Amino acid sequence: MNRVARLLHYARHYWIQAFASVLLAAGVGLFDAFRILLIAPIFDTVLHPGASQHKVPLNLSFGSRFHLDLQHFVPSTMHGDWTIVAFIFVAATLLKGVCDYTGTYLANYAGFGMITDLRDDLYDVILRRSVSFFQRHATGTLLSALINDMERVQYAMSSVLSDFLQQMFTLLFMMGLVIYYGGNVAWILLIFIPIIVMSIRRIGRGVRQTTRRGQDKLAEIQNILHETITGNRIVKAFNMESWELLRFRRAAHRLLRANLNTVRAQAVSSPLMDLIGAVAIALLLLLGRDMINSHRMTEGIFFAFIVALFKLYDPVRRFAAYYNSFQQAIGSSQAIFDFIDDRDDVREKKDALSLTEFHEAICLEDVGFAYSTNEGEKRVLHNINLEIRRGEVIALVGPSGAGKTTLANLIPRFFDVTHGRVLIDGHDLRDVTLASLRAQTGNVTQETILFNDTVRNNIAYGQANIPMARVVEAARCALAHEFIERLPEKYDSVIGERGLRLSGGERQRIAIARALLKNAPILILDEATSSLDTESESLVQTALSNLMAGRTVLVIAHRLSTVRRANRIAVVEQGAITAIGPHEELLRISPTYRRLYQLQFMDAADAGHPQGSADGYGLEPALSAEVEF
Repeated sequence: MNRVARLLHYARHYWIQAFASVLLAAGVGLFDAFRILLIAPIFDTVLHPGASQHKVPLNLSFGSRFHLDLQHFVPSTMHGDWTIVAFIFVAATLLKGVCDYTGTYLANYAGFGMITDLRDDLYDVILRRSVSFFQRHATGTLLSALINDMERVQYAMSSVLSDFLQQMFTLLFMMGLVIYYGGNVAWILLIFIPIIVMSIRRIGRGVRQTTRRGQDKLAEIQNILHETITGNRIVKAFNMESWELLRFRRAAHRLLRANLNTVRAQAVSSPLMDLIGAVAIALLLLLGRDMINSHRMTEGIFFAFIVALFKLYDPVRRFAAYYNSFQQAIGSSQAIFDFIDDRDDVREKKDALSLTEFHEAICLEDVGFAYSTNEGEKRVLHNINLEIRRGEVIALVGPSGAGKTTLANLIPRFFDVTHGRVLIDGHDLRDVTLASLRAQTGNVTQETILFNDTVRNNIAYGQANIPMARVVEAARCALAHEFIERLPEKYDSVIGERGLRLSGGERQRIAIARALLKNAPILILDEATSSLDTESESLVQTALSNLMAGRTVLVIAHRLSTVRRANRIAVVEQGAITAIGPHEELLRISPTYRRLYQLQFMDAADAGHPQGSADGYGLEPALSAEVEF
């Protein structure tokens, strides 16, 4: 019920449309019932040769019996029983159609509108989650919630809800007619109400559970699709097409079983409602026959009674399907609200300060950090004390897995420290707004992230209204302008998903141009030249040098040239800084740094490359996966 209330909460912006659709649905039921009321006078008066030629009474009884003259519903110039009944029947049908069309539109307007708002809220929540959220949840699971789960809820809250409202009022008006025509006999329907309600609730409970399992299996398939499509080159390189196909087929078979379980739970509802309805109708027909024989009911009223009885049966039969659809929506909404309610690791205080322009230093004071895992907390950093002064270049070196990237991710507050604190100009990062903090930082990561958009929009990401001249200037500084001009549409060329229409070096230079255009005073740089050829590496290193000029830089160094340009070098081992100082000093005092330096020196000698080019940038070869400068 909590989830139902939360779903209905989103309808508050569409209450006018929702209220109007309810009234119009009532109109559909009313005019449908009114047409059935015409059946009795048609059989008892219009088709009766001895009846009055101008009066067609409707025998409506509310306490004392009175007659309603149908002449009041037609123009005064219209006479004749056939003409009057035909006109009223067509008019009632037309009005019913108008109410049906308008009510369906407004109900769907409210349903689609509320689901659009819910989808927007979910996407907003996901976008603002911390990095750890995306580490806990697979991409396919998030996509399934945004698309598949939302689709289930949307169907129930728009199409099904619209039909449900009409059928509910049809049921109410038909029950009124059956009771009106059948009298005390019709109260036998009360016997079947608890049977119907209990049956629907039990079936719906099973549908909700099987629907949630089916949605989970669908999310599993989406995970496989995302991995194999984005990693298609690795799949092909390792000849794993058959294995991935087998993995997909197994997941698809699990989804098939889950869907069949849902169908099995749903399919029983329609035959069960048919059986209950048939028994109820049979009993009422038997009792109605006795009323005809005892002359307590005319042939016209009896026929109207039968039609109303069958019209009453149709909504009852459908209600089980409606209930199942609503249960599916509730089951699907579980994942949606679980993501919305998920408590994020990185939260902004209500009274957070707006960080002004960076002036002094970044300080890490006794910083510790641990990941939460199923087995408990895994400590990654401990006892980190580091001061990065304005304009200083600090390089982090050390073995893979030592915690260098995690340490760098603490500065833009992608994670929160679990011990100690991180300060910028004396302000604890947890006391400032995330927007103002991240406006001060620029990132160039080892994994280049570009979007399936134009070159211009990728460089000006987050700055849509910036002049084109500044975009070109940033591209020139990043040594990207020349290759951009060779593209078919130049700066308007679409570069494909993740920028795959560009080479690795070109992608890196686009990312550097983006960071240059942002012009943030603090730069966090994870050098990504190890996979590039010598020429591309040299261009990227020169572009990085342009980017680093005049900025405070924390760089995870992979190249000796970068290490030598740093003011200080911090050696990170097993989550702690074991040594810090300039290159020459660390060669004397740090065995780890000396070993890493010697490993790279030997790699360079074996490859036949000098330890630096004439300009001091980027001719060093790639290190092994275990060595990072």
